[in-house]
Amino acid sequence: MKTQIDHLVVVAKSLEQGVQWCEAKLGITPGVGAEQAAQGTHTRLFKIATPANPLAYLEIIAINPAGKKSASPTARRWFDMDDAALQAAVAIEPRLVHFVAHTDDIQAARNALKAQDIDRGPAVHDKRHSRRGVLQWQMTVREDGQRLFNGALPSLIQWGKSDAAEPLRLHPRNSLPRSGVTLQSLTITHPTASKLQAAYEAIGLSDVAVETGPANLVAALNTPLGIVVLESHGI
Repeated sequence: MKTQIDHLVVVAKSLEQGVQWCEAKLGITPGVGAEQAAQGTHTRLFKIATPANPLAYLEIIAINPAGKKSASPTARRWFDMDDAALQAAVAIEPRLVHFVAHTDDIQAARNALKAQDIDRGPAVHDKRHSRRGVLQWQMTVREDGQRLFNGALPSLIQWGKSDAAEPLRLHPRNSLPRSGVTLQSLTITHPTASKLQAAYEAIGLSDVAVETGPANLVAALNTPLGIVVLESHGI
């Protein structure tokens, strides 16, 4: 099982706020995005890939005011987007809150986490059109929307059809142009670092550092404005 950083997740109060933040903070205008009708959200994306993190992109996501929420009374949007504390934080400024990891065997990764008494949620199939073709994927989405470990345990994604000869041929990285922003590092601190490290090892995620400390995700980005550090600050 091979697992690596797929994308960083920045939540904004609105997509317009997210675009303005990106232009001021990172010095670029984010590229095209997509609408997630089932979640009632929409996004803007841009590539941050490097040789060390060849799949990496950044997703700015916000609740779509024109979108529809699930009819289920217990369902919550992914990434804790319905959480009051998170909403209060991103109302001030968009915030790095989570990351998603690509795995080449999502069911095996889910089972490995279950063996650690961690329920990452079912793998939900989805697809959308891009200029390179139809993107298909499976992604773990908990019904309660929780990220777990203050966002430090990644959601899992597997791109492409499971029987495809080149499953990553239709990955977003291939349809996103270079943005001028690259991911230099992603480091994690958490009070339960040993349990989090064990979870990373169980799914084969070896390129993200974990240290004991207050809950925080720290992403260092090389941008047209210089090195910019994004933090979750425990949200």
